Amino acid sequence: MSAADRTPSERVDVCVVGAGPAGGIVAHSLADRGHDVVVLEAGPRVPLAERLERMERHQRPAHDWTDVWGMDGERDAYSSTGDVDYPLNRTRIKGVGGTTLHWIGYTPRFHPKDFEMGTRYGLGTDWPIAYDDLRPYYAEAESELGVAGAEDNPFAPPREEPFPMEAFPPSHSDSILGAACEELDIEVHSVPQARNSEAYDGRSACVGYGTCHPVCPSGAKYDGSVHIRKAESEGARVVDRAPVQRLEHDSEGERVEAAVYATPDGTEHRQEARQFVVACGAIETPRLLLLSQSEQYPDGLANSSGAVGRYLMDHLLYLVTGRLMEPTEQHQVGFSTSVTHQFYDHEEATPGSFFVGFLNYAGPSPVEAALDDGGWGDDLTAAVERSYGGHIGTEALVEQLPNPNSRVTLDPDETDDHGNPVPQIHWTVGDHGRTTAEKAIEVQRDILDEAGARVDYATPADDPLSGSHPMGTTRMGDDPAESVVDRRLRTHDLENLSIASSGVFPTGGAMNPTLTIVALSLKAAEHIHDDL
Repeated sequence: MSAADRTPSERVDVCVVGAGPAGGIVAHSLADRGHDVVVLEAGPRVPLAERLERMERHQRPAHDWTDVWGMDGERDAYSSTGDVDYPLNRTRIKGVGGTTLHWIGYTPRFHPKDFEMGTRYGLGTDWPIAYDDLRPYYAEAESELGVAGAEDNPFAPPREEPFPMEAFPPSHSDSILGAACEELDIEVHSVPQARNSEAYDGRSACVGYGTCHPVCPSGAKYDGSVHIRKAESEGARVVDRAPVQRLEHDSEGERVEAAVYATPDGTEHRQEARQFVVACGAIETPRLLLLSQSEQYPDGLANSSGAVGRYLMDHLLYLVTGRLMEPTEQHQVGFSTSVTHQFYDHEEATPGSFFVGFLNYAGPSPVEAALDDGGWGDDLTAAVERSYGGHIGTEALVEQLPNPNSRVTLDPDETDDHGNPVPQIHWTVGDHGRTTAEKAIEVQRDILDEAGARVDYATPADDPLSGSHPMGTTRMGDDPAESVVDRRLRTHDLENLSIASSGVFPTGGAMNPTLTIVALSLKAAEHIHDDL
């Protein structure tokens, strides 16, 4: 079949909804085992050749962030009603590769305490699995993605395998902030990331564009399209621009029979399969389940617990930036290489976990600042020189606890380009998050003060930025009355429906979630293979 043929295949072994890292990993794992797989993706393919143009679009002041990936219009509409605005179209991408098309690439493992929040602190809940259950899948995930890292982190959870590639060296500003941390008895170390420090898996070493977020033009940074291509090489079929409208089940309500998807001309098709995997992320996955309501499931598919869409978490993001009297030799673009996890594991329940990372930060765009000053020629050059250099910054990712009132529902008034209700997001920070944020901001300020910087910006503790890591809306658990999927990521209600997504996280910790998503997806694929 040609790439333009979007008609359904005959009943296949597995239908995967979503072509991000989770969908790609599941599709490749099952196709590699000989199963007939179809992947349905709402967005388009993004050829590598187009990414340089997208990087240039990002660099030009005339373009908004969402312009880089075309995340706007009716297709991507949503509403935000929480006490903090949730910028959904800055956190996601619809396209083959999914959100990893614009991720920063950090790949730390969750810590053992992240799986045991209820037992250790009386907060949130425990996962039905432990760190040791995921440990071999973490190692496999690092190999599949291609992770560059070093074993220099004294706070990291136990591991036995070396990283696939050596870590990147620290930047110049890292040395400035690192020296300040040494005076403060804060231990600094590298951060593992899925960016090639050498040629790996048929992809080049990083060439230093530095625009990892929002686009890597070289392909040296991993994105989900890598495993989509691998899945296709093993016989999987990938249908792009085919948003799934709903899932239909059998008369007993025990098995999903088909995924109903639309094509660009508005035609709807039914893709039948023996097994279904929804891998649409923590916002679109609950939305699809809620759109798939039926007589047996009046509150949404797989929602007998009422937990679908609830317990939305994200990592609370706080920036603290400043200026030095000396040049920091930063570039306007750049990636980060050093962090500290010293404040992650903790004895008391609150403040909770956070980590601090050093930004390769050159300050506001010198071109924009210079143009704001006005003038041309020598005046413009002088304005650029005044605005450039000397900037330095840190970021902190802060733990947020699950809250049933922080949730995704269907908007009662607004619809998308197919007439379906758009996701309505009610994001609530909570006292634990605010208290932890206050401690994180204090640490960040101390580091900049010790470095001799004048702080010029700090994110308010009660008004965080989104870490772009939505989690928790289809949570995992052993009790069907309290959760959506079991420990193998199969829904409690339907025996052939699994979910591969950060939505299954019962708690979110403060570590970037992608490596854990991939580890869980590898585990889920193994279970589905056993069923087939």
